[in-house]
Amino acid sequence: MVEVDVASKGFPAFNIVGLPTKAVDESRERVRTALINSDFDFPAKKITVNLAPADLPKGGAAYDLPIAVGILIASGAFEWKEKDSSAIYYGELSLDGSLRHTKGALLAGEFANRRKRTIFLPILCANEAAVFEAIKVFPVRNIGELALHLRNEKLIKPLKPIDVTDLVESASYDFDLSEIAGQELAKRALMIAAAGGHNLLMSGPPGSGKTMLARALPSVLPILNKEESLAVTAIYSAAGLVGPGEAIIRRRPYRSPHHSTSLPGLIGGGSHPIPGEISLAHLGVLFLDEMAEFSRNILEALRQPLEDGVVVISRAAERIGFPAQFMLVAAVNPCPCGYLGHPRKECRCSLREVGRYRRKISGPILDRIDLCVNVPAVEVEKLVESSGVAKRQTSAEVRKEIEVARLIQNDRLKQSGMFTNAQMKNKQVKQFGLMTPEAEKLLALAVAKYDLSARSYFRLIKVGRTIADLARAEKVEANHIAEALQFRERVF
Repeated sequence: MVEVDVASKGFPAFNIVGLPTKAVDESRERVRTALINSDFDFPAKKITVNLAPADLPKGGAAYDLPIAVGILIASGAFEWKEKDSSAIYYGELSLDGSLRHTKGALLAGEFANRRKRTIFLPILCANEAAVFEAIKVFPVRNIGELALHLRNEKLIKPLKPIDVTDLVESASYDFDLSEIAGQELAKRALMIAAAGGHNLLMSGPPGSGKTMLARALPSVLPILNKEESLAVTAIYSAAGLVGPGEAIIRRRPYRSPHHSTSLPGLIGGGSHPIPGEISLAHLGVLFLDEMAEFSRNILEALRQPLEDGVVVISRAAERIGFPAQFMLVAAVNPCPCGYLGHPRKECRCSLREVGRYRRKISGPILDRIDLCVNVPAVEVEKLVESSGVAKRQTSAEVRKEIEVARLIQNDRLKQSGMFTNAQMKNKQVKQFGLMTPEAEKLLALAVAKYDLSARSYFRLIKVGRTIADLARAEKVEANHIAEALQFRERVF
């Protein structure tokens, strides 16, 4: 809340209190210049702006508009009406009085929706809030236009509510599964991972197609439903990554950070915590190419988000939790040179170098990966075969199968607030991962033979449930568990 007092007594001053950061404190000059350049008389009086609650730090430039409106009202520029007092004003001012694209517009709209209030936003980001049908969203170009509206001289027309389901994503994809020669087992693992939101590890020599498989993954992922879209867009809006004029994100995020990424860059953080790559990949894909090249402490920091689906950043002044229910897809080489086990090329690494390289990824991290697949070097025959000899399945065909499996999962899990099998907790696994007697027997034998952990046990059932959904099976059968076990074989 922004409170403004313009006092006649005392020396002229313009003070902002309530723990403002540097960006908020500098709004004094932006607001003063914007009002003067918009032909308003700036009061030469003692102006005090209070940002409530006073004990929480305030950051960002979105306070410009409410401060400017408060000064105009307190100085008598126009009459303040009761209907305007309940409205929310949000946006950054330019020096000429126009309103700039401001991050966090969707969150402001969500707040207005909860409180059933009208909201005034910069025209460049007003579409973000228009997805909430219960509120009026007024797009504002400049402070002069807003003043005319509040004086009832020239009213601003509110935006029509935007139906999320009407927004169609038609952007093309860079890679298609049909362009990848061979690697049928890896494609099957990719399909299962996409259908259930499972973590996937691919191991193979350089040039075998690991990166291309990962880059083809977005082409088989279904678009986000309304609830998922709002959750993802809220993160991107807070980070300022929703473009001007855009309403909501429908495509699943795909993030591929470089192995030199810092810990705050991947996990999130900073003096004033902001979302990292794992939160920007929420309900989408985080691809770690050359996973073993990432530093050990960064990989270990993934353990808690992979398990809980949220990352908590604690600082002395605040504690913030960012959602991080992402699908981890990683690619590694079998050794530092990459040619260990290659049928034609000789590995130059010593046993010590191979051991040191593989120890970079700890057992607890590998235990949180549902699917492991070896991606061998592609045979020459596969590369030179003509397209007419063997028709490969396209991404569009695979996506249709995945969409059906996702719909089955959404219908099953909607009461739990989850979207995919990978998100299920142990309670939901026991409830929805019903197995045939043969499947239960096979799983028990596998647990005893391979000494699997409790986490691996439940993850096997989740993968089996996804394979069953792809097969439209009501229960998890023995062949589904067998295929899930096939992808638990250690490849790194």
